[in-house]
Amino acid sequence: MSRSRSGVIGRRSERAGTEPSNARSALRLRLRLSVIFIPLFIGLTVVFAVWWGTSEPGDTPGPAELSLLTLGAGLLAVLAVINLFVILRRIKRERGTVEP
Repeated sequence: MSRSRSGVIGRRSERAGTEPSNARSALRLRLRLSVIFIPLFIGLTVVFAVWWGTSEPGDTPGPAELSLLTLGAGLLAVLAVINLFVILRRIKRERGTVEP
């Protein structure tokens, strides 16, 4: 499938004439960033979870704050993995190896 027809249902709107006709998403850059940040977010999730597990009510930051940090880092890891799958699917679709 060509880049001009990529997207869920093809071209979403008519060209206004001011945007480039061959504008492309930076998929390779997004791929590199995903590969860098997925292990980082997973590592942060593990560190925060261990810290949360060993913290006591009088500590600073407390267990409540550490639970939120653990949840946030885990959520970022999940979103980064989903983004990686979307990027890989788009790259395959542009190469013509996956049907839309």
